[in-house]
Amino acid sequence: MSETLELADETATARLGAALAAGAKPGRALHLCGELGAGKTTLVRGLLRALGHAGRVKSPSYTLVELYTLSSLNLYHFDLYRFKDRSEWVSSGFREYFNLAAVCVVEWPERAEGLLEAPDLQVRLAFQGEARSATLAAHTSAAGRDWLAGALRRWRSP
Repeated sequence: MSETLELADETATARLGAALAAGAKPGRALHLCGELGAGKTTLVRGLLRALGHAGRVKSPSYTLVELYTLSSLNLYHFDLYRFKDRSEWVSSGFREYFNLAAVCVVEWPERAEGLLEAPDLQVRLAFQGEARSATLAAHTSAAGRDWLAGALRRWRSP
């Protein structure tokens, strides 16, 4: 199950992130794919704002992971762009963060290809001239479909 949305600008990308927020539940994983500058971190910023985070949201491209504690929710934002090969995922110790108590959002998941479990939801951002498109795909049965359906409902009713 997948759906492609048109994102006119950065505000629309952040709005999509906000639409995803209600589905960000413990034990779930979201993978964000797309070229540099496609809007992955902007989407995460929108998601975190909708979850109540008022502080700074930056790409964890140097730290590799940022933890956001939101009420009783631990959200880990990963950026694997700097990984040179899959072995770095194995030696990072990040696997333990993927558990039933945390939400994990991963930018550049292909850098650990074959080592990450399928996400509940994947968002693939692509350039469309000055705008972007986002293809959302559910990868797990109930959790992924529920997350996708809820996000699409919120997206369509601003």
